[in-house]
Amino acid sequence: MSEPNSQLWEVFIRSRNGLAHKHAGSLHAADSTLALQAARDVYTRRGEGLSIWVVPSNAITASDPAEAGMMFEPAQSKIYRHPTFYDVPDEVGHM
Repeated sequence: MSEPNSQLWEVFIRSRNGLAHKHAGSLHAADSTLALQAARDVYTRRGEGLSIWVVPSNAITASDPAEAGMMFEPAQSKIYRHPTFYDVPDEVGHM
């Protein structure tokens, strides 16, 4: 149960250098310092994290899944944006 003065935070963890941060979950905390400490305690217990981001949930703006067609269909007509035309060498990794 959350405290009356706590805020909902989204937690993102980067497990290794060169990889992107991934959403790990959410937690309640009074401020960003406490949110970082709680995120470390809850989401990196086995030392799997290299970097932690905490973001207030109310600072995130998301698209509406009901409007996915309107949001993403224009990109379908721009086939050059899809990586099917490029050969990626095996040495690149993590792509």
